Amino acid sequence: MKVTPDSQVQFSSGHLMKNRFMLAPLTNKQSFENGQLSEDEFNWLTHRAKGGFGLVMTCATHVQEVGKGFSGQLGIFSDDHLEGHKRLAAEIKKYGSLAVVQLHHAGMRSPQELISKAPVCPSENEKFGARRLSLREVHELRDAFVEGAVRAKKSGYDGVEVHGAHGYILTQFLSAEINVREDEYGGTLENRSRILFEIIEGIRFKCGKDFLLGVRLSPERFGMKLDEIKTVSQQLIDTGLIDFLDISLWDSFKMPEEEAHQNDSLLEHFTRLDFKDVKWTVAGKIHNAQHVQKVLDAGVDFVTIGRSGILHHDFPERVINNAQFEPVNLPVSREHLRKEALGEKFITYLERWDGFVNP
Repeated sequence: MKVTPDSQVQFSSGHLMKNRFMLAPLTNKQSFENGQLSEDEFNWLTHRAKGGFGLVMTCATHVQEVGKGFSGQLGIFSDDHLEGHKRLAAEIKKYGSLAVVQLHHAGMRSPQELISKAPVCPSENEKFGARRLSLREVHELRDAFVEGAVRAKKSGYDGVEVHGAHGYILTQFLSAEINVREDEYGGTLENRSRILFEIIEGIRFKCGKDFLLGVRLSPERFGMKLDEIKTVSQQLIDTGLIDFLDISLWDSFKMPEEEAHQNDSLLEHFTRLDFKDVKWTVAGKIHNAQHVQKVLDAGVDFVTIGRSGILHHDFPERVINNAQFEPVNLPVSREHLRKEALGEKFITYLERWDGFVNP
C-alpha cells in the first residue's frame, strides 16, 4: 500500500504521529543568552504545530553551559529553563503535534567568545583551540545528556532526539580524525561510539519505555565514514532502545562523497539497513510535495523539513492538500517571514543564506 504524507506513524514507545512531517531542528538564534525561552522562539515553533507538523522539534538545545554553539541558543542544562519548556511543550501538544527537544553539545565548535573559556573536545584540537576532556568530564558529559532528557520529560515533552551529527561533540567522539583518545572512549569504533550508546541507555533507563527517543546522525563531513555510520545506525536499531533514527544527508538525493560507495545514492545505502520496529527519517533538500512523496516511496517513514517549513508554517497541510505543491520562490521579503512567525533575529540570521531574503 502506498504511504501518503497524511498517514500516521506508530512508534515503539506508543506515541502516534498524525502525519509524515517532522520540523527540522533549526538554528534560529531567538532565545535569551542564558538559555531561557523567548517569545519569538515560542511563536516560531508553536506556529509549526498549528500548521500541521506531526512532530515539532526544538533547535539544538544545549545540555551543558560550556556546550553552547550559537548566540540565542535555547538551553536545557538547568532547572531554570523548565518554566519555558513546560509552556512550549504544552502549546505544541495542544495542536496534536508531538513535542520533542533536540539535545545538543557543540564541543570544539562552541565559540570561545560565547562561553568565555576554551571549548572542549574528545581530544585537544589546535584548529578550534579546544582542550581535551578528562575521563571524569566525559562521564559528566554523558550524564548531562541524560539529565537534559529528564528535564524534557518533566517539562511535558513527548521525547528527545540526541544530536550526534554535523560535527558537534558526539560526532567528534565518533570521528577517528578528531578523536585520538587512548582510553575506552577512543580508538576502535566500539570505543568511539561508546558515549552515544551510554547516553541512549541512560535516557531509556531514567525516562522509561514510553518516552520517545531518537538519534540524529550524518554520514559525511567531519571525518565521518559512511560504513561506520551505517554500522552505528544498525547497532542503535539492534539495541531496541530507540524509536527513530534521523539521518541528515545534506541532500536526500545526492551520491556519496566516498568514491568506493558511489554505486548507490546516500539514501539507498540507508534503505538497506534492517530497521525492525525503528522508524527513520531523512533531512536534506526536501523542498516540495513531489520530493516528499519521492522520499516516502523510497521506504523512509517520515520526512524532516527545514527550508520549506520556514517559508510556510503550514507546509504539511499544503502538501497533504496538493500533491503538486511548490513553496514560494526565493528570495522572500522580511515581511513574508514575519507573517510566518519568524522574529527579527531569525530573519537576520537567514540573511547569511545566499539568496534567501530580499536585500
